Amino acid sequence: MDGKVILVGCGNMGYAMLKGWLSSGKLATGDTIVVEPNAELRARAASLGVTVAASADEIDGEINGDAGVVFFAVKPQVIRDVAAQYKQLAEKATFVSVAAGTSVATFEEVLGGQAAIMRCMPNTPAAIGKGMMVIFSNRNVAADAEKFVGELLATSGAVTTIKDEQLMDAVTAVSGSGPAYIFHFIECLATAGEKAGLPTETAKLLAMQTVYGAASLAKESAEEPGVLREQVTSPNGTTAAALSVLMDGDRLLDLVSEAVEAARKRSIELGK
Repeated sequence: MDGKVILVGCGNMGYAMLKGWLSSGKLATGDTIVVEPNAELRARAASLGVTVAASADEIDGEINGDAGVVFFAVKPQVIRDVAAQYKQLAEKATFVSVAAGTSVATFEEVLGGQAAIMRCMPNTPAAIGKGMMVIFSNRNVAADAEKFVGELLATSGAVTTIKDEQLMDAVTAVSGSGPAYIFHFIECLATAGEKAGLPTETAKLLAMQTVYGAASLAKESAEEPGVLREQVTSPNGTTAAALSVLMDGDRLLDLVSEAVEAARKRSIELGK
């Protein structure tokens, strides 16, 4: 794509994305501008070799309308005010938001109905290149722009698209908030190990590595997770005894479904 990539906001998520773009070679430092009001975060971005600015006003002369993609990586509470500062770029640039709960309609209201808007829901493993990014694009986004943004986001993990924006609330509930569910499961498994007599650090190591290994196997295997589960479960064995507790009456399924639904409903509420 033609034009520079402008990253607005360079906190933990923005910085992780920026490092991925540069280290992968998808972007050159000369093609990237970071706008970050926090001096410490701005200095951190500058250490990567990109152009930095404290505000949108500082880059007006730098870009002269030459902006290909503008990424908003700021808090939802300030997204309206921040986006409004880039309205002059609406005729040419594609805007990408990673602000949770902020609808495309909100951006169209601020930037104009003809603006090209993409929403992205990442999750925290993106910080180590193992994230899950889900994209929704409005009707104004060109195919080449969507492809380019997808390639940039792929430097932080897996990328997929949805065609119905309303599904973004379910995405938030499954992959956006999902890492916290897994972290809590690790906590629970480690605590259960301690109760079974294991030393604290040993229980923690076993829990973390088991979850990591199982997730890696599930991702790399050609088998469905259910088949992998069955392969571990010998009739009347130890795994079967444990699963009889977790799966009895769909006990775990119902609990996880209830949790995801609670997160989905809260996402809807926050987007209003």
